[in-house]
Amino acid sequence: MQASDSARAGPREWIGLAVLALPTLLLSIDMTVLYLALPELSADLAPTSTQQLWILDIYAFMIGGFLVTMGALGDRIGRRRLLLIGAVVFGVASVVAAYSVSAEMLIATRALLGLAGATLMPSTLALIRNMFADPQQRAAAIGIWMMCFMSGMAIGPLVGGVVLQYFWWGAAFLIGVPVMVLLVVTAPFLLPEYRAPNTGRLDLLSAVMLLVTILPIIYALKEFASDGLGALSVLALVFGLGIGALFIVRQRGLAAPLLDMALFKDRTLSTALGSMLFGVMAMSAVMLFVTQYFQMIQGLSPLQAGLWLLPSVAGMMVGFLVAPALAAKIRPGTVIGGGLGLSVLGFGTLTQIDASSGLTLLVIGQVVLGMGISPLLALGTDLVVSSAPAEKAGSAAAMSETAGELGGALGVATLGSVGMAVYRSQMADAVPADIPAAAADSARETLAGAIAAAQQFPSDAQALLVPAQAAFAQGMNVAAAVSAALLGVVAVLSTVLMRHIRPIGEEPDQGTEWVEESATDHPTRGNRGTVFQS
Repeated sequence: MQASDSARAGPREWIGLAVLALPTLLLSIDMTVLYLALPELSADLAPTSTQQLWILDIYAFMIGGFLVTMGALGDRIGRRRLLLIGAVVFGVASVVAAYSVSAEMLIATRALLGLAGATLMPSTLALIRNMFADPQQRAAAIGIWMMCFMSGMAIGPLVGGVVLQYFWWGAAFLIGVPVMVLLVVTAPFLLPEYRAPNTGRLDLLSAVMLLVTILPIIYALKEFASDGLGALSVLALVFGLGIGALFIVRQRGLAAPLLDMALFKDRTLSTALGSMLFGVMAMSAVMLFVTQYFQMIQGLSPLQAGLWLLPSVAGMMVGFLVAPALAAKIRPGTVIGGGLGLSVLGFGTLTQIDASSGLTLLVIGQVVLGMGISPLLALGTDLVVSSAPAEKAGSAAAMSETAGELGGALGVATLGSVGMAVYRSQMADAVPADIPAAAADSARETLAGAIAAAQQFPSDAQALLVPAQAAFAQGMNVAAAVSAALLGVVAVLSTVLMRHIRPIGEEPDQGTEWVEESATDHPTRGNRGTVFQS
């Protein structure tokens, strides 16, 4: 018999989920909303090229660097309390960012927005764990949460385009203010508070060490993707990994660690984390090529490219909503593996696209890819959060989100670099001889460089653009093929390593005893991790 009956959530919890989904949507919109605003912003604040990069990147850097720390802090001081603090800081920082008068001021406020965002993301996910005790309802709620996050990243440029059509660039920040006001007003009535017992004090040295681990690694991966191997980026990576090793050693010796390393002994949690890391890695790399294909080969504006991404967002929404229902009847590992198999087909479609293919085949491949990857993101997040004990849910939520952040940076740095290496190889001897050396070198490096050179030397435009666009498409084909192979391996491993997980909400057969591998480490965890006895 089941150890305990789970109380099903009612209307209050589902309304509370809507309140939690709004800041999640907003946080992901903020990651991409400035793409279209950058030209107008640059004309107003006159940032240097380096400052432009920091304006775009510092937000995600701060979120990635502080997720685990804020997840652990929420476990200690109360998840709802941290959520409300983060909402207030985010709202105030949004107003200040909107009225920034210098590039330095905007960079500082973007950093503060990222810090506030790091408090909001694990808090929302951990609160969902508290609000939805029923495994099937929790899986559905996390699917909706993940759907909001992923769709927000896709519609960010669209929101930016609409705002810029009627207002100035600062208005892109102000859209978050009413959302945060709504959260602050309604959260005390709709959201429960949870504070883990006996967690000990937050170890500030561990928090600093984790930040000094993650930020150099993310920085190095971004530099690898944009400029290749360099002394500074290699040094940053080695330094980050070294501090990370010291961080792990310190956590194992603390009575109340910032990140409980024992959580990784849970096969369900570690498999789900690894699968999400590589899944996001494959997806982010190809998305880099797809968005450039829309604009640099098909000639679409950023706003038009964003519109053509909406079908893939719709495909992901279908996957997010269907996956929990399937996992109630079929083992989650099988659902995740089957979805990844579908993603392999989507990547396979992208390997067949050339510079003259048009949009139809590309959009079909994107839709299939989105539908296939969404079960991994939805069910994988649920498995991570529900596999951890309740008092560690904030840390587990932060771990799942950090895996996504690192996966995105790793995908662009590795698989993106593979595609660009193909481009450079194809363009090595394809630049017309009469183009000056500086422009020729730029054209051999990137498609954007080839387009700029074609605009400078219109008589050689076709002779340069045709091979450059073909080389870029081949680079995308190779990146998609490598991604397909990677996800094929992840699909098999996910299915095999998570075969012990029963369908969500299903009880073991009567007369049998089922003990998950790590149940002795974290007892009384509901469907996954609970010891069932006849």
